[in-house]
Amino acid sequence: MKNTKFLIATAVLGIMTFVAIAADHIDAPATQSESTSDITDFYAFEGESTSNIAFVANLQGLLGSGNDTQNAAFDENVMIEFNIDTSGDNVEDLVIQAIARDGKMYVFGPTAPSQTGLNSTIATTSTNQLVVDITPYGQSAIVESSGGMMAFAGPRDDPFFMDFGQYGQIIGGNATSFNNPGMDTFAGSNVMSVVVEVPKSMIGSSGTINTWVESKRKQ
Repeated sequence: MKNTKFLIATAVLGIMTFVAIAADHIDAPATQSESTSDITDFYAFEGESTSNIAFVANLQGLLGSGNDTQNAAFDENVMIEFNIDTSGDNVEDLVIQAIARDGKMYVFGPTAPSQTGLNSTIATTSTNQLVVDITPYGQSAIVESSGGMMAFAGPRDDPFFMDFGQYGQIIGGNATSFNNPGMDTFAGSNVMSVVVEVPKSMIGSSGTINTWVESKRKQ
C-alpha cells in the first residue's frame, strides 16, 4: 500500500513545472512575501560514512520556538532542488529534488535533469527515489533509507550564527570588530530542514564538484 501511494503521488507530481526563487534569511526581494520558499542556508559535507555526501537545505528562517515552529509546514507548491555540477562548467549535471505532500517529503535523484537553469520538472522517472515522513516539531528525527540514500525533513534549530547587533555597530562606525564570543541573534529560532545523504558513487565523480540549492515555486 505504501508503494502504491508513492507511485500515484509521483504521477501527479511529474506534470508540474517549477521556477527558481533565490533567498537568504528573508532578505531577498523575491521572498519578502513568500517566506515558505526562503532558503536560509545550504550545506554539503562528507557523511558519517566517508563514502557518502550529505546535502542540507534550510528554509523559513526566524521561526520562533513553540507554536510558531509547531504550526510551520513545508509549502507543497515549493520544490527544493540540490544542483550538482561534476564537469566544472557551473551547469547542473545532476539534481536531487525534494517536495512535500500530505506530511511526507518525496525525494528524487541524483539524476540528470530534463532541463537546466531556472525551470524544472520533477524527475519522477529517476531510478533513485525515497519518501520520508516529515518529523513533527519536538519529536525525534524520522529518517528513511533506500538504495544507499537517506533523507530527513522537519523543523530544526537554526545552525547559523550571526551577531546582528554588533554588525549594526560596525556598519554604523561605532565598532571595528566582532566580539568574541558574540551574541547569537538566531539563538532559539528554528528552520525547516531537508537533509539528503547519498553515496558518492551516485554523484559519478571522485573529484571536485560544484553544488548549490534553489527553491522553485510551481507555476
